[in-house]
Amino acid sequence: MSPQPPKPKHVLVDPELRIYVGDCRKLLPRIPECAAGEVDLIFADPPFNWQVKYDEWHDGLPREEYLRFTEEWLDACIEALAPTGSMWVNIPDDTAAEIVVHLKKRGLTMINWCVWHFRFGQNRMGSFIMSKVHALYFVKDPDARTWNADAILEPSDRATTYFDPRTHNKAEGPNGMRVPMDVWYGKYWGRIQGNNKERRAKHENQLPEVYLERVIRACSNEGDLLLDPFTGSGTTPVVAHALKRRFLGTEYSAANAKSAFERTEAGPIRVGQGVINQSTAIFPPRGVGAKTRARLGQQG
Repeated sequence: MSPQPPKPKHVLVDPELRIYVGDCRKLLPRIPECAAGEVDLIFADPPFNWQVKYDEWHDGLPREEYLRFTEEWLDACIEALAPTGSMWVNIPDDTAAEIVVHLKKRGLTMINWCVWHFRFGQNRMGSFIMSKVHALYFVKDPDARTWNADAILEPSDRATTYFDPRTHNKAEGPNGMRVPMDVWYGKYWGRIQGNNKERRAKHENQLPEVYLERVIRACSNEGDLLLDPFTGSGTTPVVAHALKRRFLGTEYSAANAKSAFERTEAGPIRVGQGVINQSTAIFPPRGVGAKTRARLGQQG
């Protein structure tokens, strides 16, 4: 007999959104779409086990217990993922390798090992300052995955800094555009802290909207079904809903689930501002000679 489906705590329609309260390891096998393996895109930003305050969740498990927890929620997500689906995991240095090995053992294929880079890591004198988190991109079938390169193109350095006319004549990434590199940074990509407009009260770990917007635009289509097993501050559902994707979320804390739902109802802060047509060049434009200007059709 199939387990009784759980009742969502928060619901929206058009597009459909459901947020469930409880442990994702117990909830996912009971949610019909997850049990049937119908989820098109999974994004997971799990607890890092860094003693962060997550309301009801204890974020200081013994290492072996944390690794068991990690493998259990990964396995539940793998079962929920559609054959053509994609799975992203946001994780720091100390557990990235274990997750990669586990997902490969389970038969998934890694498409990219990306890095989210930020400029405000916590200061320390005993080692280099941590200024990154890993964004691991896996799929069940690399030949059948959803991939929308045109939806995430950005101006290339060759076009914006060096004014190389060849970048405007390429078959792939026309008009000086390219797919983003695998190190992600730029305007609105910093950590959500201080007086950042996106910051949610009582949330110490929050991803910027541009991060989720890039993942969702690249790896899903309107109407697709997204899953976030750790809904947290609500970045995934607010961006997914704005981009007309259906959403399933689980959240251990009832208070955090309520906050995430309220955020989704209110709408995003920066969707469309930091992903589309934003240059990430780190050097100022170089001077352009007369020959280059002529080739670009500029006035001398």
